[in-house]
Amino acid sequence: MNNQQLPERDFRFDRREFAGSLGDLGTFIPLLVGMVKTCGLQLCPTLLLSGIANIITGWLFRIPMPIQPMKAIAAVAIAEGLTESQILTAGILTGGVVFIFGISGLIDWINKAIPKSVIRGLQLALGIKLFIAGTNMIISTHAWVGWDSAVLALVCGVVILSEKLTSQLPRALIVFTIGVIALLLSNPDLLTAPRLGLSWHWPDLGQRSDWLKGFWAGALPQIPLTTLNSVVSVCALSADLFPRKYAQPKRVAMSVGLFNLAICPLGGMPVCHGAGGLAAQYRFGARTGGSVVMLGLCKIGLVLWLGGSLLAWLTHFPQSVLGVMLMFSGFELAKVCRDQRLRTDITVMLTTAAVCILLSTSVGFAVGLLFSVLLMKVWTQTRGRSSDNNHQAG
Repeated sequence: MNNQQLPERDFRFDRREFAGSLGDLGTFIPLLVGMVKTCGLQLCPTLLLSGIANIITGWLFRIPMPIQPMKAIAAVAIAEGLTESQILTAGILTGGVVFIFGISGLIDWINKAIPKSVIRGLQLALGIKLFIAGTNMIISTHAWVGWDSAVLALVCGVVILSEKLTSQLPRALIVFTIGVIALLLSNPDLLTAPRLGLSWHWPDLGQRSDWLKGFWAGALPQIPLTTLNSVVSVCALSADLFPRKYAQPKRVAMSVGLFNLAICPLGGMPVCHGAGGLAAQYRFGARTGGSVVMLGLCKIGLVLWLGGSLLAWLTHFPQSVLGVMLMFSGFELAKVCRDQRLRTDITVMLTTAAVCILLSTSVGFAVGLLFSVLLMKVWTQTRGRSSDNNHQAG
């Protein structure tokens, strides 16, 4: 049975849902490993707590709503070498602001005030960014042939595109299995007995300098990105993919806020929901909340089973496989923009996307919103003149 033909349910626990749950690993693993290795973020509490968040999210929303790293905080942390406490304080501050947006109802006003063409521009930009990031992952392997190479990426791409070849097994599951096999063949030492044990320490969040750095370097660029991509865009995409049970902005904002207010003080990375993650999981077969529930259980199981050796597994997972998954996730997200048919809407969408890619999401949003208002004003004036002319002619 085709994924599109499956009856709609709140929960399904099968191989297609499990395969879909793996769709967002192309974003999750690289950012997580980067923050762990560069900034000293704790791996075990991050996986354990994000796993619990996956289970709660699947139960609350009944769709494959993702749990992702906050991308702006992660990017700044890796690039500038933020400390663990600075990352966590940035997550707490962002979560607090977004929670206020949700509980006050301000997020509903923001959602209604933003034109759909601007939202589509944000989604198109993110889709293109994911596609480029996936391509860069493959290029970064610097190898044409091998267990992490362009040829391996090509094989995975063919598997994803070939429906007849994978009619019995979900494509994401096949691709992920190929990645695990390549991982173990290139690093046979990982097959040695896993190091059990949960490594965890309480983070020190008492330094005023860390809160200031966390706000200016992490929270300030993250708040608009979370509001637009993790709330507004993901709700719009959920309405496209799941019109009977789409996510409401107020609930999503409160969810993001509460998760970070609970997770970050315990040492877990800042998390959010995201349109890219939802598109990725849907692209690879996820249709119900059961997919992210299974992913959460897997994260918790991996922490308890692999313990201290888990970082080595994540670090050495083939970049070429993750890159292919990221590329197709970006394509899936960009596809929703096809519903923009009017010339003015297309112009606003492309302008928003271009500025987002060239500058930043917040600047692109501001430019797109301003451009939309100006175009609407010009269109209204032109229509008014045309109506007057017709009236005079009559």
